[in-house]
Amino acid sequence: MASTTHTAAALAERFGLALRGDGATAIDSVATLSGAGARQLSFLANPRYRGQLAGSAAGVVVVREADAEGLDRTLLVARDPYVAFAKIAALFDPPRVASPGVHASAVVDASAEVDPAAEVGAFACIGARARVAAGAIIGPGCIVGEDCMVGAGSHLVARVTLVRRVRLGERVLVHPGAVLGADGFGLAMDGGRWIKVPQQGGVVVGDDCEIGANTTIDRGAIEDTVLEEDVRLDNQIQIGHNVRIGAHTAMAGCVAVAGSAVIGRYCLIGGAAGIVGHIRICDRVVVQAMSLVTSSIEVPGEYSSGTPLMDARSWRRSAARFRQLDALARQVQALGKEKT
Repeated sequence: MASTTHTAAALAERFGLALRGDGATAIDSVATLSGAGARQLSFLANPRYRGQLAGSAAGVVVVREADAEGLDRTLLVARDPYVAFAKIAALFDPPRVASPGVHASAVVDASAEVDPAAEVGAFACIGARARVAAGAIIGPGCIVGEDCMVGAGSHLVARVTLVRRVRLGERVLVHPGAVLGADGFGLAMDGGRWIKVPQQGGVVVGDDCEIGANTTIDRGAIEDTVLEEDVRLDNQIQIGHNVRIGAHTAMAGCVAVAGSAVIGRYCLIGGAAGIVGHIRICDRVVVQAMSLVTSSIEVPGEYSSGTPLMDARSWRRSAARFRQLDALARQVQALGKEKT
């Protein structure tokens, strides 16, 4: 790919930023404050890195107004430097565009529909009655199973499996190893043995979602498992059957959501958090990393559980005391009754 160059003035105009310094300064890539060179752009969003700013060789730095004072260098002033940096960085890493056609090694069922403007890569497999829309990219080794649909401009990077009855909206990005539409964990006990509950629903993924590597999303038992628009899932996440995730919610790696949980819009779920089944989380909730959500959350806000890191000796001492909490609580309760 040919290198792309932008001047500071052009970037300021394009993204509505205030320019300080030499607008003719040209950049051709982005970098961190500590690692940037004269033709690179960096940003300062976290105050803890402000000490790196004076010594940074970056040609252009994106900062807040409060951090721009007294700096004799080329700056782009933004209300949110991280957002501005993300938009500028995208200029140097544009999304891949489909190269229309079906690779000779791919297998496409006779009943499938692949738009002529879509790309189907090497060793991909398109199953019965599947549909692949214009501009979609089905990467190498991907499987689009029966009755699945891949929307316009969506991209299955590599080794993605859409098992059955999965519908992706437009511009959905699915990273390698993800599996959507496998059986949900539906079991019923009969006479001391498990019997399998058929999983007859599907998976519906809205427009502009992103699904991380090796993440799994089970299809519903009867109704569909649903991700609304602009949901962002990190790597190695488990979404159980019949879960519903509201628009613009993001989850960090290794989160596990049990079946039939309903998560609202604009929620943030920290890494390795667990959410039990059949509960509801309202809009705009933050669940901190490694928390366990065992009951519904009806008030927006920030929630956490567990204990913070401490040295091993202190942890063992605290763990021993955990076992005594019930007895201590009973003693305190008894003392209170004696005083009354």
